[in-house]
Amino acid sequence: MHILFEGIDGVGKSTQIEIISKILPNCVKTHEPGATHFGKKIREILLNGDYNLSKNAEMFLFLADRAEHSQKFLSQNQDKIILCDRGFISGIAYAMSNDKNIDVNFLLQLNHFVLGKNLPNAIVLFRADEYTIKNRLNTRNMTDRIEKRGIEYLIDVQENMLKLVSTLSIPHIIIQAQKDIKTITDEILEFIKELK
Repeated sequence: MHILFEGIDGVGKSTQIEIISKILPNCVKTHEPGATHFGKKIREILLNGDYNLSKNAEMFLFLADRAEHSQKFLSQNQDKIILCDRGFISGIAYAMSNDKNIDVNFLLQLNHFVLGKNLPNAIVLFRADEYTIKNRLNTRNMTDRIEKRGIEYLIDVQENMLKLVSTLSIPHIIIQAQKDIKTITDEILEFIKELK
């Protein structure tokens, strides 16, 4: 089972993946971008490199990472519970925020192509209000290029994620990120239990 954890920076995805991976048997953790050897190089370019990338170049680098991750990791772990920190929902949502005129169906087609049969079986989407986002980002070292685009940009990305997930036929749950950690863990575990 492939479970995709989605949401903007600082909403608690990584924390929950860490907790849940210790509770569920036969689990593997992964993330995008940068889970493969090739992906690490792409991640460095995307997040920390001193490049003035065009919107399309950025989008296709994320897609290249996703294609490699799909082949080298997702395909190889189909017998396990895969907990993935970020994936195609983020990819599409960020692309939509970068280019308001881009065709969402075109983005979906690109992502279906690079993922092949490795679409997630379920999506856990974290949603945070503006106050929570500001507080959490203030406690983090906002150094990567995408975080530096600011709060309004991240809220726009989050709205794109919510809209996108609601249009897909993949089971999903919306998690309110301001809840306490244990409550969120319990909600996610209950959702996963209902999937089986």
